[in-house]
Amino acid sequence: MVSLVAIEWEGMDWQGQKLVEQLMQILLVSFAVVAFITGYVLGSFQIMLLVYAGGVVFTALVTIPNWPVYNRHPLSWLDPSEAEKHPKPQITNPSTKKKAAKK
Repeated sequence: MVSLVAIEWEGMDWQGQKLVEQLMQILLVSFAVVAFITGYVLGSFQIMLLVYAGGVVFTALVTIPNWPVYNRHPLSWLDPSEAEKHPKPQITNPSTKKKAAKK
C-alpha cells in the first residue's frame, strides 16, 4: 500500500523571486557572451553551443531550486481566525458620488 507523506513547502518570497530573476538574466547573458567569444576564437560552433548549454544548466541549478538564500524575507499571513474578526471593507462605487456632486 502506498502512503502519501505531506511535505510542507514554503514558496519563495517576493524579494527572492526578484533576486532569482535578476540572477537568471545576468547569468544567461554572461554565458551567451562567453560562449560567443569562445566559439569565435576557437572557430567552433559546437564549442559555442556546449559552453552556452553548460551555462544554461548552471543557471538552472542556481535559480530553480528553492534555496534558503531566496527565503530571507518571508511574508507573515494573517491567521484565519483573526481575519474573521475583521470584516472585509465594502467597496463604494465612485461614479455615484461624482453624479451626486454634479447635480
